[in-house]
Amino acid sequence: MILKTYYKTKDYCKVKFSFKDENADTVQIRGLNSDWQNSILMAKKKDGSFTVDVTLPKDSRHQFKYVVNETEWLNEPEADSQEPNEFGGSNSVIVL
Repeated sequence: MILKTYYKTKDYCKVKFSFKDENADTVQIRGLNSDWQNSILMAKKKDGSFTVDVTLPKDSRHQFKYVVNETEWLNEPEADSQEPNEFGGSNSVIVL
């Protein structure tokens, strides 16, 4: 799930990412701000879901994927769209 919070007087948007996978011990986000090397680690909640708040610039678009247990790359089903990637799959896209 993605929740966007816009601020009238700011040039950024707060984005809350939430992800749940029954078999997940860790979940990271990769690709935001075109950074596929460094991960954003999501915090595990008591209900088993993972969340993180990220600040991203307004009027931007970002491809990303979730990395579950450091091995499985998954898309966000509620992303604004999906785009093909160079590996023959697709990436999630968020538009702000």
